[in-house]
Amino acid sequence: MPMSAPEHEPTGAQFTKWRPSFHLIAPHGWLNDPCGPGYDPSTRTFHVAYQWNPKGNDWGNISWGRATSSDLVSWNVDAEPCLVPSASYDDKGIFTGCFQPKNLKGEQDGTLTYFYTSVNHIPIHYTLPYSPGCETLSIALSHDAGRTWERYPQNPILSGPPPGLPVTGWRDPYVFSWPSAPEKVRQLHGGKDVLYGLVSGGICDLTPTSFLYAIDPNAPAKWQYIGVLMELVLNFIPSRWSGDFGVNWEVTNLVTLTDDEGISRDFLIMGTEGCMPDNQRAYGDRPTARDRRIRRSQLWMCVKENTGPSASVPMQYAFGGIFDSGLFYAANSFWDPVAEQQVVLGWITEEDLPDDVRKDQGWSGLISLPRAPKLQTIRRVKRARSTAKLGDITSIEAVPDRYGTYTVRTLGVAPDKRIEKLRETAKQSPLSDLTLGVPEESSASDAFVPLTTTRWEVDAEIAVGKNCRQVGLVICHDSEGKYNTTLFWDPLREVFQVDRPNLHNTQFSSSNINHAAEVAPHTLFTSIQQTTQAKKLLNFLSARASTDSETEEPLRIRALFDTSVLEIFVNERTSITTRIYQAGEDGHPACVGLQFFAEPLETCGQDVAAMLLHATVWDGLACP
Repeated sequence: MPMSAPEHEPTGAQFTKWRPSFHLIAPHGWLNDPCGPGYDPSTRTFHVAYQWNPKGNDWGNISWGRATSSDLVSWNVDAEPCLVPSASYDDKGIFTGCFQPKNLKGEQDGTLTYFYTSVNHIPIHYTLPYSPGCETLSIALSHDAGRTWERYPQNPILSGPPPGLPVTGWRDPYVFSWPSAPEKVRQLHGGKDVLYGLVSGGICDLTPTSFLYAIDPNAPAKWQYIGVLMELVLNFIPSRWSGDFGVNWEVTNLVTLTDDEGISRDFLIMGTEGCMPDNQRAYGDRPTARDRRIRRSQLWMCVKENTGPSASVPMQYAFGGIFDSGLFYAANSFWDPVAEQQVVLGWITEEDLPDDVRKDQGWSGLISLPRAPKLQTIRRVKRARSTAKLGDITSIEAVPDRYGTYTVRTLGVAPDKRIEKLRETAKQSPLSDLTLGVPEESSASDAFVPLTTTRWEVDAEIAVGKNCRQVGLVICHDSEGKYNTTLFWDPLREVFQVDRPNLHNTQFSSSNINHAAEVAPHTLFTSIQQTTQAKKLLNFLSARASTDSETEEPLRIRALFDTSVLEIFVNERTSITTRIYQAGEDGHPACVGLQFFAEPLETCGQDVAAMLLHATVWDGLACP
């Protein structure tokens, strides 16, 4: 957990009111992108830095704060920054970068290395003319397990973008291994064993992209430019399932994910800037939370080799989706050799608070819980809930199989399993086999779980009937039911939505807080299977199945709440991170209970709307 507060840290009711307890957060002031996440095997320690303004609660004076952990759950947060703007090449900011537990000779001798974006001119923005040399690539080294850092004498190691390219941005280095790199890429660096580096940005009036470099593992300060990784069109929007890939990319990570059959796919995870406003109202006429936020998104894209004979770039788009549909941005990741998986962390923003309220609280932003991405594979798929053709869902790969069905692959994401340590001292409440949405068969109290804290987790699976209009759960913030947060799936619209409480004109909250709805595309797939779970679902929801072997997957909702932070994962492929700036009856944040519910369609009589197969609620999450 965070160290004792320094003398200049703000205190008081405004500082603590919405401040989370088990998320990683700076001691005070402004926080944004996670930087340099990684693992040091010499000390068995996880490291995460973050962009931080230790001198104020607005963006500026960007330094790197730093935290360490033995388990990615409990954090020791340094009271002072580990890197501050001070050299001639970085005196305007230490921007985002990555971590390597090796020295500049490629050896693991206890030396730690940061690659970072060194900035000597601001403002920098994709809408402004780019100033050559404003962003460079530099290195910092630590010889004492990260307690102190020194700049590499030959900084900067790259003086800016490749000559002749009119870029919109060039920052956020990411170093990775890429065993599946196409042969065309390997030929460009002579087929040698290399690490690769990505620097994010875009080319003016042409495409958002990343710039690809080869790095000698035995000389990591030497980066050889290979070329532009891929090209799109500006504001490429395959469909509502995939989002808007914008005009400039930030913090692009390339990860290779493998499923349980050994099938692998390469994914880019990127922040996209310059997204278009939702003029088509993909989610209806009602305003959404995104309408009042900065026009950016956190997306992902599966990429494949560009095999065209005249291909000028090595990779091309295959399919893509939304990594998180809420207040989550600047995802940064690392390979964790302990769990043998990729780990992703992101910046959870304070965008929904008006500036006066945000400044009064003395801090802004925090780091998400660690997430584990995976290649999610669903076999023998016949259809989605409402979309007529699987091919219309542009966030999946649907490959025909020999049975007349499809193998569906997509990027999945779930909380890192280690955060289950937060449950160790929590009160556990299980529920199972409750019919939802039919009052004469189930009283509301059967599906209600009382809460005594604002630190809880719920993990639920729900079988959704054909006649269901909405299904999900309500977070009750007061005993009278005036202020609720509702998480629900709409099967007809194929949308998962979070309706946040209306706090306008209350004595506890500013009327300018953005509490509009969060929305994300989401569907359930029907597959051919005959498992115990399938038989159980068919017993309750047989009206949906044309044969005994067709089963729609249950709706799985997993949500973690931490004072004002809500991270939601639906079927481990749809994520929404949001903020609930609620207040209970005494003006302090409160959660008094969770209520599961389902609403039937008016025209479908008394058929079962949904059934809660099982759920567990842990109340009182805390770091061990």
